[in-house]
Amino acid sequence: MQELKLLESFDIEASFLYDKTMNEIFAKNSGAYQDDFLNSIDKAYTYIPAIKNILAQNDIPKEFLYLAMVESHFSSLTVSNKDAVGIWQFIPETAKDYHLIVDNYVDERKDIIKSTKAAAIFFKKLYKRFKKWYLVIIAYNCGASRLEQAIKEAKSDKLDILLNKNKHYLPNESKRYIRKIVAYMLMGNNVDFLIHKEYAHFLNIENTYSIISVNIPSGESLQRVAKIIGLSFDKLKKLNRHLKYGFTPPYFKNYSIYIPYEKVTEFKKKYFTKSIPCKYEMYNVQKGDDLKKISKLYNVSYITLVTFNKLTNRKLVENQQLIIPIKQEVNYE
Repeated sequence: MQELKLLESFDIEASFLYDKTMNEIFAKNSGAYQDDFLNSIDKAYTYIPAIKNILAQNDIPKEFLYLAMVESHFSSLTVSNKDAVGIWQFIPETAKDYHLIVDNYVDERKDIIKSTKAAAIFFKKLYKRFKKWYLVIIAYNCGASRLEQAIKEAKSDKLDILLNKNKHYLPNESKRYIRKIVAYMLMGNNVDFLIHKEYAHFLNIENTYSIISVNIPSGESLQRVAKIIGLSFDKLKKLNRHLKYGFTPPYFKNYSIYIPYEKVTEFKKKYFTKSIPCKYEMYNVQKGDDLKKISKLYNVSYITLVTFNKLTNRKLVENQQLIIPIKQEVNYE
């Protein structure tokens, strides 16, 4: 039975199929949960195959995909009240621990590939500690220390005991969290449901290629790359939400971006790096700065700074950030 195999992937016992609360979520296929599920798939269809592949390469159940669905609806723009960002909802401290860069130029918590690789490492670390995948999921929500406390109080790590409605071993949020992830996992593998909703293509999604990583020089703009490969700027920007201002950071010689897989041949044929007409940097306004001083510093015209940054007020404020377009001829070979 497929449902039992799915539960096994999370180390969950078969009896959980009869969990009343989980089934209430799963039964609401025709309501808000269905809309939530299908809308999430629509948002992430392009990069779901990449997420599944990264999880599989790290020996993590591919069904952990549904953890990201519950965390963020697969939106890299999701921000929590605790400043957690991206599809896996990393807080700044955790991002730093897993080598995701968050600075003036990039927020790699929004990088679908890098953040998923970081999440995979995090999951493996939790699995080494708790030995069961459903415990990894719960720990991801409430924290490892809080889960250890719950197991100690319950004198068991069995799911049905930890979720006992008459006890408060776990926060209510965590109880709902694990149930919702399991319910969405069952929806995502329910052939009749997906065919009825005209989402049968989702069943074979992991067998498709969607996006690929390519390297471009520092300070290169997505707008120029999009034009060269014949792709809309909006589409390329959606694949690269981690670039805060639409250009690569200046402190790396090269930096990876993502393009649709079908554009890789065009990129290889048409993209060139011998010279780029304009390199972009950020400038943090210091006390006493004005536009004339900055334009002289970077050899950029006053009017260029005004128009490029859409400045309505010519008076600068300390710590204000300006994008500096620097004309140049730089050889990257």
